[in-house]
Amino acid sequence: MDNFVVSARKYRPATFESVVGQSHITTTLKNAIKSKHLAQAFLFCGPRGVGKTTNARILAKTINCENITADVEACNVCDSCKSFNNNASFNVHELDAASNNSVDDIRSLVDQVRYPPQYGKYKIYIIDEVHMLSTAAFNAFLKTLEEPPSYAIFILATTEKHKIIPTILSRCQIFDFNRIQVKDIADHLAYIAKQENIKAEAQALHLIAQKADGALRDALSIFDLIVTFSSNNTVTYKTTIENLHILDYDYYFRMTDVFHKQDAPAALLIFDEILKQGFDGHNFIVGISEHFRNLLVCKDASTLKLLEVADDVKKKYSEQAQQCSVSFLMSCLNIANTCDLQYKSSRNQRLHVELALMKMAYLNSAINLSKLNPEELKKKPETPIKETEKTVAFKKEQAFSIKDLSPKEKENAVPKSESKSSMKLPKLDTLKQEVRDDSKKQEDKKESTQSYGNKQFSLEDVKKYWNSFALNLKNESKKSEFIIMDREITLDKNTIKVKLDNLIQADQLDSIKTDLLEFLRKKLDNNNLILESDVSESEGKRKIYTSDEKFKYLSEKYPFLDDMKKRFGLETDF
Repeated sequence: MDNFVVSARKYRPATFESVVGQSHITTTLKNAIKSKHLAQAFLFCGPRGVGKTTNARILAKTINCENITADVEACNVCDSCKSFNNNASFNVHELDAASNNSVDDIRSLVDQVRYPPQYGKYKIYIIDEVHMLSTAAFNAFLKTLEEPPSYAIFILATTEKHKIIPTILSRCQIFDFNRIQVKDIADHLAYIAKQENIKAEAQALHLIAQKADGALRDALSIFDLIVTFSSNNTVTYKTTIENLHILDYDYYFRMTDVFHKQDAPAALLIFDEILKQGFDGHNFIVGISEHFRNLLVCKDASTLKLLEVADDVKKKYSEQAQQCSVSFLMSCLNIANTCDLQYKSSRNQRLHVELALMKMAYLNSAINLSKLNPEELKKKPETPIKETEKTVAFKKEQAFSIKDLSPKEKENAVPKSESKSSMKLPKLDTLKQEVRDDSKKQEDKKESTQSYGNKQFSLEDVKKYWNSFALNLKNESKKSEFIIMDREITLDKNTIKVKLDNLIQADQLDSIKTDLLEFLRKKLDNNNLILESDVSESEGKRKIYTSDEKFKYLSEKYPFLDDMKKRFGLETDF
């Protein structure tokens, strides 16, 4: 059995023309070689799988090529190109900085730079993952990088440019690689499939390209996986979504049709079907949000190019976009985005998604209702009320009885209807006053129902029964009321005065005042007993808390403070 070579290695670009999606890089490098304006150090930056190391090797091979073609491409037949292709070139040295990141490794590299090439013009040093070098190694590399020999060229590659010290960046010519577009990756996969005699559907290749997230190496790895999973060397859309565990486009199209028809039960059934297939509710919400975004993109011909799907799927998007209004799609996007943000914090995540789906299902009704005029909303349908036989007989009986009445009696018998517009809601202060009056009437009524004598009593008698009532409160676990009873009391004829510290204590005493008075009148046999609260004036005054209140208090004592505030533009928040 022949040894299998993965597509990422087998179809690795060997020339600048075969590099995918980085034309701005390859054009600049070819022009530099053609005009012989080569920098002493290059820095290739960008995400994984976009061709940084590949371009570094192509550049190294092309620089030392003995027979460069007219379009600045390596010939691949000279001794230099052959030795490079066989990994036997003495002029190209590669260093993996991830595993060789110490000062000693850089010193060894610097020692090699001292020796000129045996044949060829340049010695090229490719340092991959250069951001992994230690700070000491960077500093040891600075002098050589700034003033290398005329035959030495350094090509550095990294995925994290921000980790490289600025002194290294300033000594390099920086090239930023882009993420490869979905269309470019899909076209390259189609080329490889044709070379390998593999039948591949366009939808499947676009799906693999989207899953790769701009990395061609990842796309090739996924492609090899799908080919191995499939049978008869055929890559279909169905096998791709099964292997990558991606939700089918059709579910989103079906769900949108259900929303447009305002069929909430069908939406819940489709969501249940999705969950039974093992998909997560959060992934579904993210997917439906992307679907609404694609529909919005299809509403305008100028933004249609932003839709990165196969042509047949793009046609389905365009057809469904014509059925949905922009307001409907924007509202659905807003609901889906809110559901996405609150999904992880929700206790019942399935119900959270289902509520969002039901809101989307009834969006068209809400939109249509908002389009109605206010006058149309005020109109009520005039539906005749069917009268029963008993109702008709009762009306006749009332009509005959009214005929027998006098004109004045008729006027009193027929109630005058008041229009709703003449009815006014009472003010809040009026309602509060009515409640106080009612409570006072109830209290007075309660007091009047009990009649006691007019027996004389002393302060000691009052304190005796006062403490007895307090003990009852303690037994009933009314702690706050029990504490308020522990106050100094005085007696002025039939009036008991309680000394309190503040208005809060007065409110607490008022809550038990009725029961306390009833208890004392019964025990002392005196119906004229009165209970009054004596709140201390110094404590009853409002205390100063805020900065504004403090400044107002001080400015009244020292008027020059107000003048200083206005002159210097000061604030009271201190």
